[in-house]
Amino acid sequence: MPTPRWIARANKYGINQLTRFIAPWAPGWAVVIHRGRKSGRTFRRPLWAFKRGDRFVIALTYGSRSDWVRNVVAAGGCEMISRTRRYRVTNPRVYNDPEASDMPLFIRFMLRYVLKAPEFLSTDIAQVVPKAA
Repeated sequence: MPTPRWIARANKYGINQLTRFIAPWAPGWAVVIHRGRKSGRTFRRPLWAFKRGDRFVIALTYGSRSDWVRNVVAAGGCEMISRTRRYRVTNPRVYNDPEASDMPLFIRFMLRYVLKAPEFLSTDIAQVVPKAA
């Protein structure tokens, strides 16, 4: 069972305001940059994401019905900033893994026993976006 939506709303104005500063460079964090399906606006979401070879695995702590997940899936990808590098990612796939096998040990524990969030989004890395000169 994903984290309740009321916590997501509270985080939007609390924790997310803090993590958006550390997510672009901190290990285990990333910023997902996506467009709204209806509004066309650009949004940035800090979240737990881990590079696994040529893909990213993102913990869906609020479940697959979150707007940002639906936006990324509908668009067929998005951009991400992780460890100060910008990536273009494609082929988003939502999957269920109660064991959280792609996550580091501490995050696995949090997802399995504290948050009880078994859903993940996997994306292929299509391109590392070069930094502007």
